[in-house]
Amino acid sequence: MRIVSLLPSATESLFALGLGDQLVAVTHECDYPPEAASLPVVTRSTLDLVDRSGEEIDELVALAARDGRSLYEVDTDAINRLDPDLVVAQDICDVCAIPADQVADELAGVRMIRQHPHSLADVLTDIEELADACGVESTGLMSELRRRIEAASRRAAELPRVRGVFLEWLDPPYRAGHWTPDLLSLAGIDDPLAKRGVPSVALSWDDVRQAEPALLVLAPCGFDEARAQRAADSLKREIDAIRAAKVVVLDGSAYFNRPGPRLVDSLEILVSARTERP
Repeated sequence: MRIVSLLPSATESLFALGLGDQLVAVTHECDYPPEAASLPVVTRSTLDLVDRSGEEIDELVALAARDGRSLYEVDTDAINRLDPDLVVAQDICDVCAIPADQVADELAGVRMIRQHPHSLADVLTDIEELADACGVESTGLMSELRRRIEAASRRAAELPRVRGVFLEWLDPPYRAGHWTPDLLSLAGIDDPLAKRGVPSVALSWDDVRQAEPALLVLAPCGFDEARAQRAADSLKREIDAIRAAKVVVLDGSAYFNRPGPRLVDSLEILVSARTERP
């Protein structure tokens, strides 16, 4: 089978299912597992976001949306030349990954799976459906993922629940949405700002302060831990004003932002963050 993945989380799922050798192209953001880096890339960003601040990125993305410009360019001619049997795309967020509608017409002759998870359960179902579409067994992988979820949940249940706030972006702050509230709940974190199953939206730092979190988790979308820490450092005054007993900066790009197998790692990271000293 010849597969093109236009979704980093799907690339991770395909490798986890043992289908990495059937991928013939990926996106410029498909960086995990490391083997994905050797595959042909058929996309690029239309915005130069390197070394931009969180505020600048938010403004550029908002401007592109107002102008009706896509954040991604896709070489659909190259995809068609690869003659794939399957293309995997998504319908959940026009910012985080290439929207399926952007390429649907140009790839009309190719079978396409359009993933659109809004909860942790949806993410697990999408992995199973991807396996079915590719004709492979997913029982082993899914059993292991569910075993780890149960183990992390049991570990969290042994601890007192904590009031926390998870931010998916910092400048401005965005509350947790889609599947992240599920992870927070399983990890024993009660986030009064999180909204399960819906997109993340912007708040104010005053909103975050009024939520009175004892734990503040910062995992900006698309930022690795080092870049997230720099973003947090630039907003030290706002973060200090929250007066959270503990502030944790995490790698949103590798974990929380991608609806794939590593959401289970994300849950384990949240539970570990609760047990580590500030």
